[in-house]
Amino acid sequence: QVQLVESGGGLVQPGGSLRLSCVASGFTFTSYGVRWYRQAPGKERELVASITSVENYADSVKGRFSIARDNAKNTVYLQMNSLKPEDTAVYYCNSGRRYAYWGRGTQVTVSS
Repeated sequence: QVQLVESGGGLVQPGGSLRLSCVASGFTFTSYGVRWYRQAPGKERELVASITSVENYADSVKGRFSIARDNAKNTVYLQMNSLKPEDTAVYYCNSGRRYAYWGRGTQVTVSS
């Protein structure tokens, strides 16, 4: 059974940090790229970061977020620093052939 399970979300003050994790199972995770998306209330889902042989970031998070993978653990991380209230969203992990697999998301809330 294919699964992508996100964790690490929570409530953090502006300027704080969080590290999200995405653990994959049920498919050959190491063969595929991984993307992190986010969706804020009333907004479209937004691609935040991706990793294949290179890393790419949305302009809105460049210099603050970092994506990394540990293939031995079938895990991808999203390190988020200098968080802003506008980073508040549900964050989703996406991978697999043609990026067909999605996790259920983890809530990130940035508020004082």
